[in-house]
Amino acid sequence: MTEKSRIFSRPTRKEFLRGAASAALLPLFPQILTAAASEAEVSEVAPGVFVHVAPYELVEPTNHGDISNSCIIVGNDAVAVVDTGGSYLVGKALRAAAARVTSKPIRYVINTHMHPDHVLGNAAFDGIGAEFVGHAKLPAALSARAESYLRTAQTRLGETGFAGTKIVIPTKLVSDTLDLDLGGRSLTLKARATAHTDNDLTVFDSTTGTFVLGDLLFSGHIPTLDGSIVGWLKLIPELMNEKAQRAIPGHGPKSMPWPDAMLPEQRYLETIARDVRTLIKDGATLEQALKTAGQSERDNWQLFAELNGMNVTAAFTELEWE
Repeated sequence: MTEKSRIFSRPTRKEFLRGAASAALLPLFPQILTAAASEAEVSEVAPGVFVHVAPYELVEPTNHGDISNSCIIVGNDAVAVVDTGGSYLVGKALRAAAARVTSKPIRYVINTHMHPDHVLGNAAFDGIGAEFVGHAKLPAALSARAESYLRTAQTRLGETGFAGTKIVIPTKLVSDTLDLDLGGRSLTLKARATAHTDNDLTVFDSTTGTFVLGDLLFSGHIPTLDGSIVGWLKLIPELMNEKAQRAIPGHGPKSMPWPDAMLPEQRYLETIARDVRTLIKDGATLEQALKTAGQSERDNWQLFAELNGMNVTAAFTELEWE
């Protein structure tokens, strides 16, 4: 058994949180953090398209913010990185992974939306000559939340896990459609209407038919609503009509068949909307809605208990004004 495998065969995350094995784990914590932060596993899902799959977890010191998927796309001349993770350490590990799969320079860092688990790793790519790309509404949205995002990340990650993390705001902006050239490989970026957030961006690699959706696509991990449930449900059929060989979710496996990958998410959002509308019609309060809306979906999603209430709150706040 190698030293690294010995470290990671130690107590599980749940055991750590319970404190059941703190004596065994705490002396190894700096080693765990260093080993995990220096390496990001990636899988090639199509020629030149590599995906890093993150666990279904909330941000905490043991994962140092590595809770969302990232993508590395390699052209003949250059590389694009799509989403960079939730801290400088995660971004640094992703940058190292890119260097392992190609010696070509990183030309673009693309953020699919504003959430910190997708953008705080930008710091590791700052100053290397890459352009940062995002939805036209991303700079305003990210600037408005920057202080809160950084403060929360520092609290959840601790000083070691947070070190080096900062906000890097994209300056190459997409208001409709933008094509990026990697040399023999073109990526089509599309700014989407308000759905998961008001600054969602998708990336399509025409060379392999790979559709990178960020958090417009969740699988296994419960979807999270920070934009408009009405807008998201309207957008889903439009996305499903777009042709692709495979989809890469913001949270989920490394690759999924398209468009069927979207069906569970569509069902969940339709359930939330239907339940909330019924409760509002019956005169129920938000507090009552939080206890019942979406509960039929409980067994279908990880992190349901932690995040369904947020979705119900957002949906209720929007739909009560219909």
